[in-house]
Amino acid sequence: MPGALAAHGGTGSQSATRVVWRSPLYRGATVALFLSGLGTSAAAPQITLFLVDELHVSLTTAGLYYLTSLTAPIAGYFIGARSDRTGKRLGLFRLCALAGFLGWCAMALVDQVWMPFVISTVVLAFAGAAGSQLFAAVHDDLQATASPVGDGVVSIVRMALTAGWIVGPVGGSLLATAAGPRAMFVATGVCTLAQIVPMGFARARSAPPAATPVATPEPQPQPPAPVPAHLTHLSGRRAMFPLLAFTGLYVLVYAGEPIKYGYLTIYMNNGLHLPTAISGAVIGIQPFVELILMPVAVVVARRIGMMRLMVLAAAFGVGANLCFALTGNAAGMFAGQILMGGVWGVFAGLGIIVAQRLLPTAVATASAIFMSSTALASALGGLTGSLGVGLLGLPHVFLAPALYGLVATIGIAVMSRSRYAVG
Repeated sequence: MPGALAAHGGTGSQSATRVVWRSPLYRGATVALFLSGLGTSAAAPQITLFLVDELHVSLTTAGLYYLTSLTAPIAGYFIGARSDRTGKRLGLFRLCALAGFLGWCAMALVDQVWMPFVISTVVLAFAGAAGSQLFAAVHDDLQATASPVGDGVVSIVRMALTAGWIVGPVGGSLLATAAGPRAMFVATGVCTLAQIVPMGFARARSAPPAATPVATPEPQPQPPAPVPAHLTHLSGRRAMFPLLAFTGLYVLVYAGEPIKYGYLTIYMNNGLHLPTAISGAVIGIQPFVELILMPVAVVVARRIGMMRLMVLAAAFGVGANLCFALTGNAAGMFAGQILMGGVWGVFAGLGIIVAQRLLPTAVATASAIFMSSTALASALGGLTGSLGVGLLGLPHVFLAPALYGLVATIGIAVMSRSRYAVG
């Protein structure tokens, strides 16, 4: 993997890895996003268990908790719009991190059923916008310096978030078992607040106006794959359309994840009767494949284009869900998860870059909308899984996300051939 990282578009002695290491902003954002992924992924699998065991709610009521995440895109949009107006990316990032700390500490103290729902809806919705502000700050700095390895820098920073999601669920489970879920929620809050520490007093340079041409005869270093000029001239609602279309297609790709995490383990244990070690290995192989492929995806995208690569990745998602639905053996489960690693190795590293290029005049808004779209995908996937498992049963419920993925594959293919193609 180090070789792939070094190949992120650097020339000579310059590489994305060195650029990240030498920059306090990029280095701090990398550590901060690792802490964000660590804390969030530690708490996510424990929420419903906490509601059922500690607050004694029904499984149906506990499942409704995930609908509270629907306020996250709204909060993200307002934070992003404010950030684009003021340019104060890191100030808003710190406020969002503080909101996350207060929200998770409050979650550790709840003793009424309604309290977690209100906390998540009102407070934690804003905590999720912290990451989008970091990506916007990194984007601004890359644009201001005209870095030739910008895509590689963003990919490395994004990889840190994925690494946090690899470690977090195991750490959260161990801590909840040893000290209880309330202590684990406090630890999540500490991780959320600790994002501020590696950023220190870092400042991001402002990017030059997107539509201002560079009037000089001397050659200027430019980031790879410049934004199509017509995207910088769109205004009002028309400017949002390409971003919203891409984000909607991304939601269809992502919707299979909550279905998979909700039902694949149950299917492997109760339907296929796989040993616990095998089912655990099946679940664990995806993030490792994803982490390995993220730097490779940047290199490949430079040659064939980001959106064209995403067409292939979305098709991998279709194949993965068909493996879950139709193979009926351990090899099929492994194949499906490896394909899923391919899906997120592409989308996790490149999705945020495409979103920012689709709305180049408001990158904080673009980042917030794209990153908070996972909440919509979780709601869609949760609803589809609840209805689909009753209508289709296991494992055929996975045909539903396969259909979603097929629609997304066609949609991204159309975008990749349109005037809105970027990458």
